[in-house]
Amino acid sequence: MGKICVFHGPNLNLLGLREPEHYGSQTLAEINQEILRIAKEAKINTECRQTNHEGVLIDWIQDLTAADFLILNPGAWTHTSYAIRDAISGVKVPTVEVHLSNIHAREAFRANSVIAPVCIGQISGLGAEGYGLAMRYAIAYKDRRAKE
Repeated sequence: MGKICVFHGPNLNLLGLREPEHYGSQTLAEINQEILRIAKEAKINTECRQTNHEGVLIDWIQDLTAADFLILNPGAWTHTSYAIRDAISGVKVPTVEVHLSNIHAREAFRANSVIAPVCIGQISGLGAEGYGLAMRYAIAYKDRRAKE
């Protein structure tokens, strides 16, 4: 069956209210519902969590021993958290970084991700659809690994 974890960072609990011109009008609950629908279809155990506390996110990452894959939207920590980067690097769980807005087309400080170098890839600027793409990729990745 396998397990895919989806972790959302700070302020993502405000989706649907916060800057819809950048982040869209879907709520986090709606995004998670679509993620779980895709997971159910693929018969993959999936867990979605959100936190505004960096240490909590680090603890979650360090507890990923049973997970096959991590989809992470680190929010503003993308640009600043070497601690999250080190946690991802330390657990060696394949990770895709997801952003609703195109971080490379916004303010200059948003274009740099300290997380991306320890991830398989990054999906940026495709809105909530980016999560669906990340889920489908994670499922395919897990399936490929199971055949090896």
